[in-house]
Amino acid sequence: MSTGSKLAHWRIFYPLALLALAAPVFAAGSDVVGENLLWLAIILLAARLFAPLAQKIGFPAVLGELLLGVALGNLGLLGIHYFDAIVKDPIIMFMAELGVIILLLQIGLETRLGDLVSVGARASLVGTVGIAVPFALGAFVAGPLVLPGMEFNAYLFLGATLAATSVGITGRVFRDLGKLKMPEAQIVLGAAVIDDVLGLVILAVVSSLVEAGTVSIGEVVLIIVKAVAFLGGSIAIGRAMAPHLLRWASRLDSSHSMLFSLVLVVGLFMAWLAHAVGLAAIIGAFAAGLLFEPLFLREFETPKFVQDIEKLLPVAVDREKQPDFKRVLERHTRRQHEHLLEPIGYFFVPVFFVLTGMQVDLTALADPQAVAVALALTAAAIAGKLVAGFAAGKGRNPWLVGWGMVPRGEVGLIFAMVGKKLGVMSEAMFSEIVIMVILTTLLTPPILTMLLRRQKA
Repeated sequence: MSTGSKLAHWRIFYPLALLALAAPVFAAGSDVVGENLLWLAIILLAARLFAPLAQKIGFPAVLGELLLGVALGNLGLLGIHYFDAIVKDPIIMFMAELGVIILLLQIGLETRLGDLVSVGARASLVGTVGIAVPFALGAFVAGPLVLPGMEFNAYLFLGATLAATSVGITGRVFRDLGKLKMPEAQIVLGAAVIDDVLGLVILAVVSSLVEAGTVSIGEVVLIIVKAVAFLGGSIAIGRAMAPHLLRWASRLDSSHSMLFSLVLVVGLFMAWLAHAVGLAAIIGAFAAGLLFEPLFLREFETPKFVQDIEKLLPVAVDREKQPDFKRVLERHTRRQHEHLLEPIGYFFVPVFFVLTGMQVDLTALADPQAVAVALALTAAAIAGKLVAGFAAGKGRNPWLVGWGMVPRGEVGLIFAMVGKKLGVMSEAMFSEIVIMVILTTLLTPPILTMLLRRQKA
């Protein structure tokens, strides 16, 4: 082995050496700000190591980040409790929430509204079936069969948890593999929005039944009206205003900093607006991304590297090949707002996936009976979403759509935690649901990757 190869081989241990040097800090503790800074440094560094490792063995980067989170969150089993507080730290939790908002904003930017509308009917059907079937399986079939003797309200919450979908995980897989423009990906994204709305309705109904014993029809109608009004109104009004706003802003300042600020501000504002009306913030972020069409960005300056290449084209490139180069440069110019947002995504998005993984408690796997029940619930959870995949219709890969809807992720955990707080779920039932969430979250990225590669072949 050459000297250079040896150095390259040992280079991967440099970050570990840095962490070893920081060990005294771990032991001594620090103030809140200092600990948060160190936690973020460790999370980002480790994520950058784990993500490429996952990609090298053929899996998407998100799986590496999720598994890293699982490892960090369960170091307490080895007597290392330094990271236990991260999961409950409000600053880190906010940054994780911001991470998934940024991710959905990026996905929205890369999605064309016309493509989404073209699959709207299929997405609506997939989303509706993807809620109804898993809910029915959980509340009326799987729950009574594998968890006999529970209150009916517990089965209703189980059904609600099985109906949930975490679009962040699926969206990240499609995005990492450059498949967001596939019709199946568009169907999944559209269906996930429907899922979020219907999931909120189900959660509101079930919670009302538990707390008050009755369901307020007005509350259910209000949620549906707010969701429809928000999505339809924000997109319609936003699309009408976007060209004028961007034109005005470009006259004030046509630099990349202005474009970056506008995209981020609109994304955060729409996320806040969705949250303010009682919807998931990620719905607002996704809707914000749909407002920025390349056509609206012509008023802003061309990226510097594109300008430099255009100057060299007449000299360095044959006249016949110049149109090809110009098309490539035009594509980069049209997508400059997406490129500008990438660095901030590199910072916040891994925090979300690592923190999601850290909420996984592996001690739940110690009870064989709990694992057996969880496997049965996982089978029901997967089956319900795969049935929804076949609602995508002819000409679409039902397995891609179905598996795209499978991960429960943080959404499933939130539904389960609401049930636990209301006293409906026992500790054992909660642990079994957590295992189901773990399995659906971790199984989806590699299976979806395999299906996408097979589709390409």
